[in-house]
Amino acid sequence: MMWDKLKRWRWAAAIGLLLLAGLAFAFWPEPTPVDTGTVRRGPMAVGVTDDGVTRAEELYVVTAPVTGYLSRIELEAGDGVARGALITTMTGRPSTPLDPRSEQELRGALAAARAAESGATATLAQARRDLARAEEIAGRGFLPRAQLEAARTRTANAEASLQAGRAEVRRIEAQLANPSGRAAQAPVAVRAPASGSVLSVITESEGVIAEGTPIMTIGDPGKIELVVDLLSREAVRAKPGDRVEIRAWGGPEPLIGHVKRIEPFGRLKVSALGIEEQRVNVIIGFDPAAARQAARLGHGYQIDATIILWSSKDALRVPIGALFRGTDGGWRAFVDADGRARERALKLGHISEEYAEVLGGLSAGETVILNPGNALADGARITAR
Repeated sequence: MMWDKLKRWRWAAAIGLLLLAGLAFAFWPEPTPVDTGTVRRGPMAVGVTDDGVTRAEELYVVTAPVTGYLSRIELEAGDGVARGALITTMTGRPSTPLDPRSEQELRGALAAARAAESGATATLAQARRDLARAEEIAGRGFLPRAQLEAARTRTANAEASLQAGRAEVRRIEAQLANPSGRAAQAPVAVRAPASGSVLSVITESEGVIAEGTPIMTIGDPGKIELVVDLLSREAVRAKPGDRVEIRAWGGPEPLIGHVKRIEPFGRLKVSALGIEEQRVNVIIGFDPAAARQAARLGHGYQIDATIILWSSKDALRVPIGALFRGTDGGWRAFVDADGRARERALKLGHISEEYAEVLGGLSAGETVILNPGNALADGARITAR
């Protein structure tokens, strides 16, 4: 009888079991798809990266030795110069050209000055004759000494008046001698202070310039160094001799250099975001092996430099995308353990832009979950994408 009932309801029971299996399958939790990475041993380096510019090790700025009229400079950037070579010449500052009215006034003043000179000459001649007679009479004892001294004074005043008249004539003649305003003084040579190449011509065209005005810069393009301005708190981490990798300089391979010195003077610099920062110049020199490639750089070229503060050829490293902070503030990572996420407490050393040095909590070859979301919990089922 039981068998008959089972036979009667066998299709209903089968359908019910299928429905239960479908519901169980629909609501069964699916494994979370995750990205994974592997803990491996390999080279690792930690450094500080910033942009900088190249500069000639010995840069000379040629300035105007005097205030005057500069002749046009024919040298161009890239031309070689020898120490003491003539760069250009300078002459005295030209006088102001005379307009017709001023010239007529000066000629009239010159005629008056010459007339005054003639009068002073006649007065001096008369004073000298009077003095000669006075000395003759005084020698006989018939002229008081006071009158003799007065004659001598008139002669001296006449001589002074004649000299003043002659000076005035020369002054006005000098103003009229060059009415076009052109300078007539001997030229002053401007010479190269050192051998090298012309890096830039600052003042090329002729014209009047003041003493000390920059004219051009001279340097040796074969002797180039780098200047990287680091934040002061980063500069104190660097030291002379640290390895430097120069990238984004235009070549396919990075150039290698070393820190030569760190300037002891910091300066205030405002960033593009308007933040005030204390910056310190770090001077970097190229290694001899990189000198040939570095010769393609010139003065003022922009580069990116990474100063290596720590490095290891065989460090146990984990991708930094796998790291997160636990509730206690320590570093954590999820490990793929047979399809389930297992949280591990980590002990880390140095951290770079790509990897973190593992000192404890992980072993080489283990698979970690990259960029775990907040919904991922310890023990959750996972599947690699």
